[in-house]
Amino acid sequence: MLPDRCSVLEKGKQCVNPPEFIVSIISNKDEYMIGVTCEKHKQIVSGKIEILQNEGKVNDGKISFSSIKVVGTDCIHADTDDFIQIDMK
Repeated sequence: MLPDRCSVLEKGKQCVNPPEFIVSIISNKDEYMIGVTCEKHKQIVSGKIEILQNEGKVNDGKISFSSIKVVGTDCIHADTDDFIQIDMK
C-alpha cells in the first residue's frame, strides 16, 4: 500500500499531486524505499537526498526513481450482506 499523495511538503502543505515514482536508495545490493514523489518534485527530492547522504543521515548509494503503475480492477463487488453495523451502546 502506498500513500495517495506525493511525500513533499510545499510551504508547509502536503503536495496534492498523486505519486508517480517510488524513491529508493540502492546500496550494497540492498534497496531502501525513501518515499514517493510526483514528476514536479523529482529533482527537489533528488537534491534533498544527496544533501542527506552528504550529512550521513541517509545511506550512500544510487538514488532510484521507479515508475508507479496504477492497476484498477472491477472484480470486487460489495453486496448489502457484506456490510455489518456495530452498535456502540
